[in-house]
Amino acid sequence: MSSSPARPAAPAGPKGPRRRGASLTRAIHLATLTELAENGFDKLSFDKIASAAGTGKASLYRRWSTPAELVLAALTDPVCGFGDAAEPRTGTLRGDLTALLNGFARTLEHQPHGRALLPLITQRPRHPELYAEVRRLVIEPRQRWITALLREAAERGEADPGAVTPLVAAVGPRLVVAALLDHGTVGPVEVDAIVDEVLLPVLTARGR
Repeated sequence: MSSSPARPAAPAGPKGPRRRGASLTRAIHLATLTELAENGFDKLSFDKIASAAGTGKASLYRRWSTPAELVLAALTDPVCGFGDAAEPRTGTLRGDLTALLNGFARTLEHQPHGRALLPLITQRPRHPELYAEVRRLVIEPRQRWITALLREAAERGEADPGAVTPLVAAVGPRLVVAALLDHGTVGPVEVDAIVDEVLLPVLTARGR
């Protein structure tokens, strides 16, 4: 009894369009931030990032020599990373602070670049050189901007000029991070408490 002839293999389906240039770079950056947020820096690898971005490892090695370099590039991406800080201008010190900290809390909870920042903060003793660069490129520019915002409030008479320092400018974001790590979420009620019970008393105490 003769066997039936083998059926020819079905032709392979068309491959999706191959990403190049800025589109590929952005896909790699987003994959890096997502992997970092989900697994931390210690488990980050070019293999996982390339797979998540739908590309080959060679595309990564041509651009970045280490995962740390790629992380810094992704965090500072103007579209999927932190880019330039958004500057709320509500006309009041309290309004500016609540808008700023609510936006920061939403970024940390819901955006890949914000969620990727948390493990870098909590794991900084294990990766001090990487964290130093994250601080220089991401954190310090925003602290300088907050300091400038507080100085504007002092010029309007809403804050004591002597209370406007880099340390005070760092308090709000640090409390948001601490609350998020403690409770898993930071909403408007928590932000209002940070502003009303901590920041405004510090910034206006001498002027009372």
